[in-house]
Amino acid sequence: MPKEFAKKLVIAISSRALFDLDDSHEIYVKEGLKAYSEYQIAHENDVLDPGSAFSLVERLLQLNTLAGNSPRVEIILLSRNSADTGLRIFNSIQHYQLDITRAAFSGGESPYRYIEAFGCHLFLSTEGEDVRHALDHGIAAATLIPARLGASKGDQLRFAFDGDAVLFSDEAERVYKQQGLEAFTRNEQESAKTPLTGGPFKAFLSALQHLQAEFVGDDCPIRTALVTARSAPAHERVIRTLRAWDIRIDESLFLGGLPKGDFLKAYGADVFFDDQASHCESAKEHVVATGHVPHGIANE
Repeated sequence: MPKEFAKKLVIAISSRALFDLDDSHEIYVKEGLKAYSEYQIAHENDVLDPGSAFSLVERLLQLNTLAGNSPRVEIILLSRNSADTGLRIFNSIQHYQLDITRAAFSGGESPYRYIEAFGCHLFLSTEGEDVRHALDHGIAAATLIPARLGASKGDQLRFAFDGDAVLFSDEAERVYKQQGLEAFTRNEQESAKTPLTGGPFKAFLSALQHLQAEFVGDDCPIRTALVTARSAPAHERVIRTLRAWDIRIDESLFLGGLPKGDFLKAYGADVFFDDQASHCESAKEHVVATGHVPHGIANE
């Protein structure tokens, strides 16, 4: 991680997640790179509409205003564009007055290889292949699914996470998928005092907690929640795992298999991360940004 990022929450965002590039992407698919490049250059002064992650990025950057003279969030733009065709993207960033100054334009290749060099805690993209590459290299990453909601108006930025295969490894979920609920319950009771191994989002949750610590008391602009299909008696291992990690989470919902959408709405989630596509589909009706984490046995 670059030295100047040492105390920051660093998030990488793809250009197609930040802005709506569907029209130009369709030209690329149908007519090829040359036509795409010509289109982007011809329209480089046309401002792009916000994409699925725009409001989340805007809210994250607002945290720097609250932090005062020592900004705590860095947003990195990662794009398959070249710098030439990417000029339109930077022009749009300037139009919306987003404080994004660092970028990697990879000229058609996957930009995931720059995530680690920038020291990113999280990568958000609409390209599933890039997300899987990042996860394979131990970086929290999610494929953003367009939500039906507009920008959140709440005072807090509210993150929600699934447990198994997201915050935790999929070791317990494998027992459930391969041996059934009874074996899963028995295994979790027997292993209640044995912490789960960390999943792909453990380090990101830890970085969020460090950022939360910068704010005092009830004025913290970030809130976190665990939203899991687990229920008692499989709850104990989760609680003891977070305790062993010395990670505090503000709210924990043990739903026992109930659909998550209504609970995410009640919580007021701005972004939700889950490894199962069905839960993401339920969530997108109620959450500003939903991230599918293609990790673990559910995605094999």
